[in-house]
Amino acid sequence: MEFPKEFVWGAASSSYQTEGDRSGRGDSIWDEFCARPGAIRNHETGDVACDGLRRFREDVQLLKQLGLSAYRFSLSWPRMFPDGRGEPNRAGLDYYDDLINLLLAEGITPFVTLYHWDLPLALERRGGWRSRETALAFAEYAGFVARHFAGRVRHYCTLNEPQCFVGLGYGTGEHAPGLRLEEPGLFACAANALLAHGLAVQAIRQASEDPVQIGAASTGKLCYPLHDTAENRAAAERASFLAQEDRWWFTHTWFLDAALLGSLPPELQGLADSISPEDWQVIRQPLDFLAVNVYNGTQVDERGEYIERIPGFPRTALKWPVTPQVMRYGPRWLYRRYRLPMYIAENGQSCNDRIFLDGRVHDPDRIDFLHRYLLELRECCAGGVPVKGYFHWSLTDNFEWHNGYDERMGLVYVHYPTQRRILKDSAAWYARTVRTNGRLL
Repeated sequence: MEFPKEFVWGAASSSYQTEGDRSGRGDSIWDEFCARPGAIRNHETGDVACDGLRRFREDVQLLKQLGLSAYRFSLSWPRMFPDGRGEPNRAGLDYYDDLINLLLAEGITPFVTLYHWDLPLALERRGGWRSRETALAFAEYAGFVARHFAGRVRHYCTLNEPQCFVGLGYGTGEHAPGLRLEEPGLFACAANALLAHGLAVQAIRQASEDPVQIGAASTGKLCYPLHDTAENRAAAERASFLAQEDRWWFTHTWFLDAALLGSLPPELQGLADSISPEDWQVIRQPLDFLAVNVYNGTQVDERGEYIERIPGFPRTALKWPVTPQVMRYGPRWLYRRYRLPMYIAENGQSCNDRIFLDGRVHDPDRIDFLHRYLLELRECCAGGVPVKGYFHWSLTDNFEWHNGYDERMGLVYVHYPTQRRILKDSAAWYARTVRTNGRLL
């Protein structure tokens, strides 16, 4: 058994986590956040990161060496528009022109994410996601991007994980801009993110000369059953979309229900009430695919009760639980609710990788993680769920937000003092999986 014919195999990255070259762009909220004492482990920043802006040609060759057919990456809004609006930055455009042209020349399809958390600081100082202005500015930016890259970029994601940049950025304060808003303020951020998404979809379609595929990258709680019975499966599906009062923002429900169904469940009435009837018409836009970021899930019993994890439960270096079963069931629940084909836009494991005495990077834990998750994803596809592709997070090690650089998630090891790239054992394993379309799993 293998994955469907024409299955897309790729890897992913984001601008702030990899590009570096802070001098070539405007400041983002992450530049300001990283400068705060105690905000980032070891006081690290994304000022240099993987030096991706200067080394993108090498990284594209790594994609080609792995046999990948697609690369998902984000544009830096402050590199394109240093103040968020106004005149574009020519140097930023030149960089993305060069990257996209090289990808196409090598037969690699660009999947472009418009926003992966690096909001221009100038917009944050005018309210950030608390302000409707940010949604309007995002629509201008999206339309410009679609016009500029017309004919070259045919796959767009509007926002990456609004659950995180709203909840962690404006709710818990763990991420930039580090605010802890009460519920009305958090509802306003979520409403403006939804409006930004809808306006961006409209702007991209209006600006595109050729047909384009548009989605949004969502994450959140997904549940899988303790027992594979009809009753337990139904309970796991219901639990996946319940919005808990204190963590409502970490659900697919608030974003995808609003964007695709044009409504919200009763437990999210406060958010629904913060959106005007006129904005609801903008927010609900037809999409071509879902992009789903899946790392772990929660097991539930027939009553929908969460199963407590035993001591010593397998976890990644970032302490995220290893739950491959979620890859079989989670996409199924999402498809049943939203009826769209999907890409697994992020999946991977953090490890404390190091260079061994033989000069190589051996990462058997990551190989085992990928093997288990991809086996489950293959079963999901075999069950009729239209999963169109898989993007490993990430291509290279990178800046892992408030955790800094200690934990590594790449297929490619980055020796940060020299920026030397080393293919890990998992890269060879993944390349073989790609080459055989998962037949040898």
